[in-house]
Amino acid sequence: MEQSIPPKPAAQSKLKFYIGGALIFAAVIYLIVSSTSANAQYYLTIQELLERKMEMVNRDVRVSGAVLGETIQYNPDTLALEFTVVQIPADNTEIEKRGGLAQVLHDATLDSTLDRLHVVYQGVKPDLLKNEAQAIMTGSIGEDNVFYADELLLKCPSRYEDALPSQVVTP
Repeated sequence: MEQSIPPKPAAQSKLKFYIGGALIFAAVIYLIVSSTSANAQYYLTIQELLERKMEMVNRDVRVSGAVLGETIQYNPDTLALEFTVVQIPADNTEIEKRGGLAQVLHDATLDSTLDRLHVVYQGVKPDLLKNEAQAIMTGSIGEDNVFYADELLLKCPSRYEDALPSQVVTP
């Protein structure tokens, strides 16, 4: 009668170790990929958001624009805040070519041909929310073309401008 020789215990434990390591590695890769895609956030200009509106409805998006001061409406009882933002360039090189952020924001609020986006935010009105401030908002656009912001950050360019030295002309 022929007798089968069982595999050596060391070889069996090495095989289990490799299989277990491969499963753990696959699980880690899966968690990274699924977490990244679930938390993916698009950063778009107002123009891009409006052009891609149909595919962006109810998706998490970050958008930036210049605040139109005369459109700000706030109800302190309900904490309902509404305002309109205007398209500004996303490229820092373009912003610098146009004279810096303060100039770009100022020019955008005066140009009626640029794309605009109505924003609704639920929360306390930030002190920096005023005309020509840069609003950076996270939220989603609805089918009604209104941007429902979950998060609102504001940049007031006058607080970050470099002070230009006064130039003295000597005869």
